[in-house]
Amino acid sequence: MSSTRPRWGPLTSFLFLSPLFIALPWFAHKHQYTLPVPNSDLYHPTTNLPLISESAILGYAKYLSEDVGYRTPGTREHALADAWMVDKANELKAECDKLVKDQGRKLECEVWRQEGSGSHRFDMMNKRLYKRYVDLSNIVIRVSDGTEAGKADAVLVNSHLDSTLPSPGAADDALAVGVMIECMRVLINTPDWSPKHAVVFLFNNAEESLQDGSHLFSTQHPIASTVRAVVNLEAAGTTGRELLFQATSGQMIEAYSKVPRPYGTIFANEIFSSGIILSDTDFRQFEQYLNVTGLDMAVVGNSYLYHMRKDLVENIEPGVAQHMAENTLALLDHLSSASSPLPTLTDGYTKPTTVFFSHLGFFFVYSFATARALYTALFVSSVVLVRIVATDYAPALRRSTGSSIWHDQMKGVAACVAGAVGAIVGANVVALLMSDLVLGRPLSWFTSERAPVLLYAPAALTGALISQLPFGPIHEKTLFTSQLLLTSFLAAAVQLAGVGSSAMFFLSSLSVFASLIVNAVVVNANRKGAKEGEVSLIAYAVAQSVPLLTGTQLVTATLDVFVPLTGRIGSDAPAEHIIATLVSSMTAYTFSLALAFVHRFGPRVLRRGIVFALLVSGVSIAYFAQRPVFDEMHQKRLFVIHNESLDSKEQHLHIAAADGAPGFDRLVKDIADKFGADDVPPRAVIMDDWNTDWDTLYPFSAFLSPYKIDLPLDPAYEAPWPPAERFAVTAVDNVVDEVQGTRKMTLKIEHPGIIWTVITFDAQVVAWELDDHPPTEFARHHIKEASFYGRDTWTLNLTIKLPNDSSTSTATATTGATTDIGGLKVDFIGIQERRMWPGKKADSDGSQAMKLFKAFDEWLEEHEGGTVDAMILGCLSGSAIV
Repeated sequence: MSSTRPRWGPLTSFLFLSPLFIALPWFAHKHQYTLPVPNSDLYHPTTNLPLISESAILGYAKYLSEDVGYRTPGTREHALADAWMVDKANELKAECDKLVKDQGRKLECEVWRQEGSGSHRFDMMNKRLYKRYVDLSNIVIRVSDGTEAGKADAVLVNSHLDSTLPSPGAADDALAVGVMIECMRVLINTPDWSPKHAVVFLFNNAEESLQDGSHLFSTQHPIASTVRAVVNLEAAGTTGRELLFQATSGQMIEAYSKVPRPYGTIFANEIFSSGIILSDTDFRQFEQYLNVTGLDMAVVGNSYLYHMRKDLVENIEPGVAQHMAENTLALLDHLSSASSPLPTLTDGYTKPTTVFFSHLGFFFVYSFATARALYTALFVSSVVLVRIVATDYAPALRRSTGSSIWHDQMKGVAACVAGAVGAIVGANVVALLMSDLVLGRPLSWFTSERAPVLLYAPAALTGALISQLPFGPIHEKTLFTSQLLLTSFLAAAVQLAGVGSSAMFFLSSLSVFASLIVNAVVVNANRKGAKEGEVSLIAYAVAQSVPLLTGTQLVTATLDVFVPLTGRIGSDAPAEHIIATLVSSMTAYTFSLALAFVHRFGPRVLRRGIVFALLVSGVSIAYFAQRPVFDEMHQKRLFVIHNESLDSKEQHLHIAAADGAPGFDRLVKDIADKFGADDVPPRAVIMDDWNTDWDTLYPFSAFLSPYKIDLPLDPAYEAPWPPAERFAVTAVDNVVDEVQGTRKMTLKIEHPGIIWTVITFDAQVVAWELDDHPPTEFARHHIKEASFYGRDTWTLNLTIKLPNDSSTSTATATTGATTDIGGLKVDFIGIQERRMWPGKKADSDGSQAMKLFKAFDEWLEEHEGGTVDAMILGCLSGSAIV
């Protein structure tokens, strides 16, 4: 064990270290997923103090998601949730008022039901998009000490009442609604709690329609200007601890350190803010329109159920609500106290310069300046340490060539870099094999967040070992010291570039630094029989301890997000290569001393290791090549639109997927055979900005791979209403300026029974009410609408540049009818409020479309064995020349 020719061979040495390789990842993994024990009591049985009750939270979530149901903005259910929340807010206010009266508490609870209309620009996925909303609502509760000073600086805590199109939204976001209700109940019932600073509870009622509710509050509510910081509560999954994934000031990160179970890293913060993950929250509106700092927190585990039918309370892991609520309560308690940083947060949002990460229950916070000093000092110390402990294996040769030990170190650094690159290349070679280009088995690991490790870690090891062949024999101690130089340099250099995630290199460097000191002590204590340049196995144990712990947490947290995400990033996205690169890079980090260990035994063991790794990788490929991609709890997302055209009277079924898994073409063909017109095959269509069939889902529609299926139409069928009277786009208040070559008008969109309407048109917009700076060139414009239930009209004022051959006459057109005006063509589409499956199956309008949806859903369940979750919408579309 203490010789360059080890007393033990590779197998014995590996077995000596194996308890470490098993115990540390197991411990890190267990800690990663440990949740608090759920509490069901509202009050402590002996002290009678209020307690956070998970049972109460889940009761609220279940009522909203199952009793009320699918709360898509514009639906009747959305209005029911709004009314329920108003009643609940008034109940809390009455409870608060009673406490003030009975106990003389310094509390004031105020309730607003805000209703308003507005518009905002919402760029997403490199697409320019505009939102219009009419009479949408928020329910707002402010808890303060009743003084003007106490209301001057407030913290806003936000969740959203609505759910998205295909989901009942138990976790997203009824869970957070319940958390906020419970937090308010506990705070106002805590006898010694009196807020120095106000807490504003915002139950916004339109997040899923692209953050209309938070925009409404930020731009129109009278108390919005008092908000100094935001705590946003979200969910993209149903299991695990609530993750802090956005933090935008050092003061708020410091506040977060007060929570009982912190869980967040700057790594997640920088990944999310980079835009790699194409997701967004209300936090965007608060940051943009209120210019405030804050914390964005979400449940992200098991995000397979995100925006799916199975986002139900029964699938929320016990302890999730308790974790979110206890952390939120601690934050609100601190931020409303005399020690709160709120009064200092008057400068608004600035890019944070704070490193933070949770590690095995501890939460570390320090500034970028401290990080730069620490990491630079470690790098300098590492250079000194390497110079002291490095072994000169060929002094006579060095004297004759004039080289130094730093030549060996540079060779070692090159070998370490080659190992990391080789790991990534090796994994991506297997990714290429699994892709459609070769085996045609992409996403074979999809049903488990850990499965990609089994497929790509052996390939990464293979690539890393192969990369060492050109270097020939390298002393293991050289690789040890080179690893320290490389990681400590990366920690300092990456931090100097302003990337706080360099902390991961700093942590691994610390363990290698310590291991070299331990190695010197161990070797000196066993000088008898020892040879110069040896590395003790104890040094390996010390060096690998931090990478094993940190790497396991990084691997699990990263794959928890990215593996389910691959089911919705589009068929053209390189999902295999994304996952392969993530797994291989994190495997290289977690087992950073693997190369040194292999070189310990010489070239013969290296070659044998390559053969063994190749065999393991081959077995893994063979297993995953026959593995089913989806199952009942890890389903394929299918997007289905039944579109009825007011122009042609035709009906089509549009089918799309957002993943590259095999079998979609076959499924579409089976759907066409079962439900389509006879002898008319499905047609693949191009998805671009001019494909109006999918404008309801724009710009997410860019991820979809769509097909169009002709539906048989009963000659006796007539739409249940005269189309021209039901869904119309007209132009009113036309003013043509021949001198300027412009036309000013108001587009009027009437849509009784239709929600989430979208209009698109091509024009050069000179001015409009949506954006102070419209594109200066002729362009395609998308405007999406969301309105409260029963609101059936919205308008858009705009001025456009007339085409050179435009007539100066004006007219009105609906449903495609035209007159001699050479006017503006407007395409429009919307969702029929009572034609959404399964959200409206209990409130069906009895239409041909809903009968089709019922039969389609039953057939799909049987045909695919429950492995597909379909979002099924009934839409009406047309075009008008105005």
